[in-house]
Amino acid sequence: MVVTEDRVLRAMTDDASFRVMTAITTNTVAEVMKRQNPPSDEMARLGDLLTGTILIRETMSPNLRVQGILRGAGGKGTLVADSHPDGTARGLVSLPQGMTSLPAGSGATLMMMRTLPNGKLHQGMVSYDSNANVSEALMRYMQESEQIKTMIDVACVVEQEQVVAAGGFIVQLLPELTESQLAIMTERLSDFPPMGKLLRNEATASQVLDELLYAMPNTRLGDSPLRFDCKCSQTRVVASLATLDRNELGNLLTDGHPIEICCDFCGKEYAITAEQVRGLLRES
Repeated sequence: MVVTEDRVLRAMTDDASFRVMTAITTNTVAEVMKRQNPPSDEMARLGDLLTGTILIRETMSPNLRVQGILRGAGGKGTLVADSHPDGTARGLVSLPQGMTSLPAGSGATLMMMRTLPNGKLHQGMVSYDSNANVSEALMRYMQESEQIKTMIDVACVVEQEQVVAAGGFIVQLLPELTESQLAIMTERLSDFPPMGKLLRNEATASQVLDELLYAMPNTRLGDSPLRFDCKCSQTRVVASLATLDRNELGNLLTDGHPIEICCDFCGKEYAITAEQVRGLLRES
């Protein structure tokens, strides 16, 4: 399969009926899998969540950080997708010991969370049927939490525990939509190939967009690259330690050796010196 750069495209029909985003996220998702090494049962679901979170950020809050969080039944187990305005994204898998997938059953949820410019969080949450696909959960979120009708299809093709392709699209219905235009798009989507099939056929984001909007005059509004990146840093790690109380900080100094802290998202290791911890104690 041909490897192409991950991209997200944005377009709107000239009659203001639909806004459409398409994305290819293969390399980004593959790098997340490399860093997280999730159980094979959760690879496709994590890939779908990552692509879906990118698409929802592009649609709803292109200039904000958006996180998609799937929690298993009873709050056990978490998948996290973290998408940033610069086109970077990362992911995280946290499963109960001995489990290879999110626990199914009552209480599973999908939460979408965006960080506002003032630092506050805007959150929306819907129930998640662990037996359903992520696309359905994302559409339910948009309908119930954002009050916006959308059609979403995301897919992650996994073969022999390797990500072969990943991507998706979102079609948002706009206020100017007429019944005739809705009928056209409804019929088109009913016959539209599943995203997984398009990915296996090496469809690009541009090709998917053209097919979705065939014979509909439209204007392309953007074309941006996507890639994996982690926002961790030595400064952020030290700042996280500053949230501990004095007793917890003091316990870190018992042997005087540097403290090794590993980023859960990317696996990078940081060494925090005893002097840095003492500095935090003086400031607390």
